[in-house]
Amino acid sequence: MKGTHLGEFEELVLLTVAILYDEAYGLAIQREMERQTKRSISIGAVHAACNRLSDKGFLEAKFSEASQKRGGKRKKLYTVSYAGQQALTHARDLRQQLWDQIPGTAFQFGLT
Repeated sequence: MKGTHLGEFEELVLLTVAILYDEAYGLAIQREMERQTKRSISIGAVHAACNRLSDKGFLEAKFSEASQKRGGKRKKLYTVSYAGQQALTHARDLRQQLWDQIPGTAFQFGLT
């Protein structure tokens, strides 16, 4: 397994795959990420991130059955692996730990 560091975009992809659960394929991931983040996201970026996450062992992939609707093509469906879930949990816990250390006055701008 490659490095276990998660970049922001990779974390968003993993979270989106988890949200989509059994319907997580490239185009669906892209659309859901755009809907959730209100940002334009290229399908190439999604595919590249999914490949990196698969290489790291954070995503598992399988092909769906061929469908008439797709001209006989199969979708590559992704699911979050146990290692991916652990990486997401670690990222969430680390962020929460950092947030918990911010003094209450740190964000009181213009009150002095």
